[in-house]
Amino acid sequence: MKAIVVDDDQQMHWQSVETPKPGADEVLIKVHAAGVNRADLMQRQGLYPPPPGESSIMGLECAGEIVEAGKNVSRWQAGDRVCALMAGGGYAEYAVVDAGSLARVPDSCGYVEAGSLPEVFATAWLNLFIEAGLKSGEKVVIHAGASGVGTAAIQLCRNFGNPCFVTAGSEDKVETCISLGAEGGSNRHDDNSLEKVREFAGDKGVDVILDPVGGAYLGDNLELLGIGGRLVLIGLMGGSKTEINLARLMIKRARVIGSTLRARPLQEKARVMADLAQYVWPLIEASKIRPIIHATLAIENAADAHDLLASNETVGKVVMTVG
Repeated sequence: MKAIVVDDDQQMHWQSVETPKPGADEVLIKVHAAGVNRADLMQRQGLYPPPPGESSIMGLECAGEIVEAGKNVSRWQAGDRVCALMAGGGYAEYAVVDAGSLARVPDSCGYVEAGSLPEVFATAWLNLFIEAGLKSGEKVVIHAGASGVGTAAIQLCRNFGNPCFVTAGSEDKVETCISLGAEGGSNRHDDNSLEKVREFAGDKGVDVILDPVGGAYLGDNLELLGIGGRLVLIGLMGGSKTEINLARLMIKRARVIGSTLRARPLQEKARVMADLAQYVWPLIEASKIRPIIHATLAIENAADAHDLLASNETVGKVVMTVG
């Protein structure tokens, strides 16, 4: 098969590699589409290696059809249309995935749309509803609201009864987020951006903040949280070190939750994918949630796909087609 291979100069090449073989609890997927994520950009730079034992090929999600199922796999069979959450291997013609990390392709989606779903909706669902324990009616702030995870989180909040406010990098992005269901938003480049978030928080503060920025936002995030609020850190785009007022954390009985998805045990990923299939996929099929795709490129143009995502000009996902 062919796959994207990264050389010592961080250049990507679509070249022949050995086709993987599924284990007893795995399936082999013929990949039709693969989503692009910031973790891929980091892995390409040598900053985010795959967990031990996982494929060295980039790609944390894909969509395609099963061509072979392992001997212990009974739920899936050859020919099934699936999308997959994976620790690596998506940038290829074929990929091996644990059977628990699969979900069927929603009936209303083609492979490109399905390839945009697993990573961002799994991340948003895991961190809002499992890690933060978000309840209906609670208020949410979503930083980087126009990102893939952000656009997924906005739509989940809208459908599960949670008013949300976003920060984003431009007025156009804020408007897009509002069109997806955010109650309001602020351009992070504006001088009054934080004041707009404070207005949304009100005197009681917000219940949950989903933040891929990290250090640069931590102090402001703690100010915005209400009593019992939860801050979930899912990225460090704004740095990994900062100083905070621990008294504020204690007085508010707030929680700061660090979270990653890629290296979690398979049983935890299986729970998230099962939740998506049960609670989110029906909303996609009912057109209440939709995949947000900024651009689709052929996998042979993976370098262009990475450049596009790195530009910070995208809204939603960048997806690559295979074959």
